[in-house]
Amino acid sequence: MHRRHAVRCGRSAPAVLGCLLAGLACALAQATRADQKPLWEFGIGPGVLVLDDYRGASTSHAYPLPVPYFVYRGKFLQADRDGLKGKVFDERFAELHISVSATPPVRASAARSGMPDLRPTVEIGPALDLRLWRSAGERIKLDLIASGRSAITVEGSPHAIGWLFDPHVNIDIDAPAGAAGWKLGVLAGPLLQSGRYNDYFYTVEPRYATQDRPAYQARGGYAGSQLLLSLTKRFPRYWTGAYVRYDTLSGAVFEASPLVKRNSYWSAGFAFTWIVGRSSRLVEASD
Repeated sequence: MHRRHAVRCGRSAPAVLGCLLAGLACALAQATRADQKPLWEFGIGPGVLVLDDYRGASTSHAYPLPVPYFVYRGKFLQADRDGLKGKVFDERFAELHISVSATPPVRASAARSGMPDLRPTVEIGPALDLRLWRSAGERIKLDLIASGRSAITVEGSPHAIGWLFDPHVNIDIDAPAGAAGWKLGVLAGPLLQSGRYNDYFYTVEPRYATQDRPAYQARGGYAGSQLLLSLTKRFPRYWTGAYVRYDTLSGAVFEASPLVKRNSYWSAGFAFTWIVGRSSRLVEASD
């Protein structure tokens, strides 16, 4: 088995925007066969994210953001499409790392009129990546990734708001349909969230209840599922990629909340970065 500790980003925004950028970078991942490559590379470029204010919201925003690009291919420390990874010991079929994600702030939402604003949150916790199958030459990779994260608000006095469990199947395909240099990623799976986490987003306390927004107490459990598609390519001097994600809340334990205005929606992101610096030292690497 192949296990290592790492910082890896999940999917779904700012200082919190920085975390969303990290999630975008993970969604727009690229890999190639082993070759002699620079020990490190870095770059910068523009990106944009378009996503709902929260899952089930009727409002969405676009976030134009600078996107950093950094790759380090050291023997014991690596930073690549999977995030920052410190190898503890090598195993063949699994790796252990850290999953990081975030949510944006929500202000002046029509559905939450008169209710407190939602603070941005950062989510962090362990993730286990099980390597289920590899094709000849590893052109196609199939993994099962299970992430458990604790969510904390980003404010003057941060506080924990519960946890999420995010198991999903991940498929990476190099050169889909013969398109050399491109990589297609497909990710799908359910979400499970604690009652405290769902309470933060979907509960309506009696003091905030109105004729059109009755009181509601959210509970923990199944929180819907997601499907994400990404397409990326690394050129000699720049890198580009895009992703689209479909969320469904059908069957979610909080689907009846008056704050859930739609039970399915799409979000997307795009990034373009120029490689502005690289090491003259070459090492053998597959990413």
